[in-house]
Amino acid sequence: MTFFVSCITICNMLNLAVKPVKNEAITTARLPSDIRGKLIFLSKLKKITMSEVIIKSLEEYYEKEVNELDSYTLGLPYFGKYNLGAGDLSTTYKQRIKEKLRERQNSY
Repeated sequence: MTFFVSCITICNMLNLAVKPVKNEAITTARLPSDIRGKLIFLSKLKKITMSEVIIKSLEEYYEKEVNELDSYTLGLPYFGKYNLGAGDLSTTYKQRIKEKLRERQNSY
């Protein structure tokens, strides 16, 4: 019985065939044919090399992941934006609800 496993192989090696550039390495990755087609399409469309498309894509992905904000950071501009006068609303909300319900019940 034979099993075929799809995988991505990435390896780094110094680019010795070309004039060495500081901190430059060749990275090889196996791509499915549809992804490779998209890569070729984008490189022709933008008139840049496939390496430049990959570099830009990875830079954008990295920035997105690094700068992903948590819910507290996203809400920070809105905290305290609407001042209702009482600073203890989050700790006394149950008491306030009971008082409001009593007032409604007594008004009938």
